[in-house]
Amino acid sequence: MIDLIRMRSDHAENGAEWENATLDAFLEALEARVSDAPGWYGNHGQNLPPRGDWTFFARALAAARIYE
Repeated sequence: MIDLIRMRSDHAENGAEWENATLDAFLEALEARVSDAPGWYGNHGQNLPPRGDWTFFARALAAARIYE
């Protein structure tokens, strides 16, 4: 929960610097990041968590700020 508080605060202070500053753009990027997750994990020599986990979700949220 603390990371979500930090993300919200960062958006309030630096949202103009985010690649995906609107909710629509953020959710679109989040969708793309989750869809591309198998490739990201494979490129980093890791296995994609079969049912997801909190680390996966946190990485996806953080990446959605800048993911194109």
